[in-house]
Amino acid sequence: MRQENASRRGIGLAFVTALALALTASGRPMLAETGQGSNLFEQPKPPRQEWTFNGFFGRYDQAQLQRGFQVYREVCSNCHSLKLVAFRNLADPGGPGFSEAQVKALAAKYQIKDGPNDAGDIFERPGRPSDYFPWNFPNEQAARTALGAVPPDMSLLAKARSYERGFPLFLIDPIIQYQEQGPDYIYAILNGYTNDKDPNWNEYMPGHKIAMPMPLSDGAVDYEDGSPKAVQQYAKDVAAFLMWAAEPKLEERKRLGFGVLIFLSIYALLFFAAKNKIWSRPEAHVDLDTQ
Repeated sequence: MRQENASRRGIGLAFVTALALALTASGRPMLAETGQGSNLFEQPKPPRQEWTFNGFFGRYDQAQLQRGFQVYREVCSNCHSLKLVAFRNLADPGGPGFSEAQVKALAAKYQIKDGPNDAGDIFERPGRPSDYFPWNFPNEQAARTALGAVPPDMSLLAKARSYERGFPLFLIDPIIQYQEQGPDYIYAILNGYTNDKDPNWNEYMPGHKIAMPMPLSDGAVDYEDGSPKAVQQYAKDVAAFLMWAAEPKLEERKRLGFGVLIFLSIYALLFFAAKNKIWSRPEAHVDLDTQ
């Protein structure tokens, strides 16, 4: 009798749950169109992109980093800072590959505040390779007054921005070394302005509202290497550059990690061989019959 009552309660609970879900679904507006095929109730995940720096043997594309730096300098630097990157880093191994002469010439185009001098005054001087990229605003309050919000610093943006990939991808990602959620997110945001009626509507921004209007447009940056002058290309190049800015030692880390894996593999084989050698000796076995 108790089992029958429990069964009836289980069936009733399942029916009530199904009914509640049905009512919830029927009470939801069908499709509030605000973009191209998106609605207010959906938060699409950024599509995965192909990057040269993914995987165990991934490397940065030097030409892409140079193009991405050009996009940052001509577009993004008008609002965003890059406080943790110095001019000299552009010549580091595994980076954009600028020469020391190019870095010196680039740094000299900037005016850097320095001081105090002997008179106790703050002064401006041409930049040096050891200087960090200056920001266009003197402080956050000035940026907020001019733009309505404080643009985030881009030094670590590619590592700070991410999204949930869900089951079972989060179990697979450590195996395939997938860690490009940040560049994927940046690329998606820059291509997510799909509502012509609202310049602050973005398909991939949580809540679909972003303080930054669409920053890129076709032909905005003049590439000299023949690459397409399109938003998709600009977005991919600057996302790759920001990934390098956030993790400039990626190639070195991967080389070191690969060497460690080889060492551990050899060590494991030697340990296994030594174990077999030791336990193959007769005196190493315990004769339980003589105990």
